[in-house]
Amino acid sequence: MKLCMIGTGYVGLVSGVCFADIGNQVVCVDKDKTKIDKLNFGVSPIYEPGLDELIKKNFLAKRLSFTTNMNKAISKSDIIFICVGTPTRKGSIKVDLSFVNKCTKEIFKYSKRKKIIVTKSTVPVGTGDEIESRKIKSTNSKNS
Repeated sequence: MKLCMIGTGYVGLVSGVCFADIGNQVVCVDKDKTKIDKLNFGVSPIYEPGLDELIKKNFLAKRLSFTTNMNKAISKSDIIFICVGTPTRKGSIKVDLSFVNKCTKEIFKYSKRKKIIVTKSTVPVGTGDEIESRKIKSTNSKNS
């Protein structure tokens, strides 16, 4: 399968590397060019035992790639995992979904065919339904 991991922190990077290691084609995308450059040289931005070896193994096997090009990553993938930060809003107990919302807008913008979207970020119950309703509204407004 062709997978896209949006975000290369602990969740996105480790998940992407593990999916690649079981034979999937995985592209990990992040807006941080320095982080992506390091990953393309086999240098992990996080510490996880055994991760560096799996990155190098799967990168060399061409099952794992890293990019800052969101359009390319989304276009080539069948399943997209949103793995971005969801910090607590300042002065509140609510979650800041701005990074998740930005990702979904970009996914809808660059998707030319149906995709499976998986929210791997920590989000409140109902966030998946909200993402789905945004896609329906986006599709309806394009058809009007």
